[in-house]
Amino acid sequence: MMATTTSTRGVLSKRPSARAVFDVRRVREDFPILKQKVHGKPLVYFDNAATSQKPLAVIEAEERFYRSDNSNIHRGVHELSQRATKAYEDVRVKVREFINAREAREIIFVRGTTEAINLVAGSWGRKMLQTGDEVVISAMEHHSNIVPWQLLREEKGIVLRVAPINERGELLWEEFEQLLGPRTRLGSVTHVSNVLGTINPVKEIVRAAHRRNIPVLIDGAQAAPHIKIDVQEIDCDFYAFSGHKLFGPTGVGALYGKAKTLESMPPYQGGGDMISSVTFAKTLFNVIPYKFEAGTPNIAAGIGLGAAIDYVNQLGLDRVATYEHELLEYATGKLSALPGVRLIGTAKEKASVISFVVEGVHAHDVGTVLDQEGIAIRTGHHCAQPLMERFGVPATARASFAFYNTKEEVDALAEAINRVKEIFG
Repeated sequence: MMATTTSTRGVLSKRPSARAVFDVRRVREDFPILKQKVHGKPLVYFDNAATSQKPLAVIEAEERFYRSDNSNIHRGVHELSQRATKAYEDVRVKVREFINAREAREIIFVRGTTEAINLVAGSWGRKMLQTGDEVVISAMEHHSNIVPWQLLREEKGIVLRVAPINERGELLWEEFEQLLGPRTRLGSVTHVSNVLGTINPVKEIVRAAHRRNIPVLIDGAQAAPHIKIDVQEIDCDFYAFSGHKLFGPTGVGALYGKAKTLESMPPYQGGGDMISSVTFAKTLFNVIPYKFEAGTPNIAAGIGLGAAIDYVNQLGLDRVATYEHELLEYATGKLSALPGVRLIGTAKEKASVISFVVEGVHAHDVGTVLDQEGIAIRTGHHCAQPLMERFGVPATARASFAFYNTKEEVDALAEAINRVKEIFG
């Protein structure tokens, strides 16, 4: 494995410089799935924004747990339960360090970003929001950061305000600030758009909101795999991310919340492990984070998440970010030069996502032809239908990159898009 590199945590929108050559060929050896062929062609996996591939270290960590330590956690005095509990709780510490939270008890394990946002809406939102209170989101949000607030709107009569974006896919700052009014109770925005790749200025967003005593939730699903996260520097009140986009297993993720805020919130679900005592007359709830973690969690996936964090830390997120930025610039140049191809999302600050449309060809047809060439992309509305409406398209094709992708694979993508145009021309 590569040696760990270190860097000072800085402004998230700034791109760190590489301190060593990033050996993508060596890295690819850690991902067994990339060695296969699809339809007789070498697999080119450009669907990383949907889910990333898993290194052997993650696969083996889950297998090792089931082979050697499988037991339920927090409940047993026997050796297997003790080992499983320690391994699982050690991951909570790793997540704390990964996002630089102040305390491990500020980390709540969830199934992923979607559940994390629903937890905030269902617990904090139900307690704190009243009829007429406003939640401000942006026009580039994933459905996971729209629908929970709409459900709360139906239940409690809150108002959902939407900050607009420009043609490049960037938040319109003055319009956003104007939406932060006397009835605004929460700002909830994505760190990185899953469609546009836009990196939002989350520190500035939080500062603007906090000046008005408005808490902020950040959807970090697309940020965590690509850039360093420092929740203390951002000063957000909540931050959510998913394990499966961070080269870890599906079915696990984390919600960070400031301890004071979490302590003031009621439980989200009821059941085992989230209680301190139960009688038929009354239940006393556990301390944070456990009062939000009802029932048996996905223990093996949690341990796999810990292995994924270890793996990414060994690569060095600064080196990863630099390499992925170079790949994004190369791909943007390649696809921009193709006649009849329109890029959707051209923000100055972007992570490694390119959404595009091919003139006269539906996105699903683009994806089908590319699949025959062994290239996996995502097509459709990407769980962001309002954003599709904003740009006047029913769907886009989306190529999203990870540190194991190469410029040669980008070349193959460009050639395959030309093939699409030949077929449908």
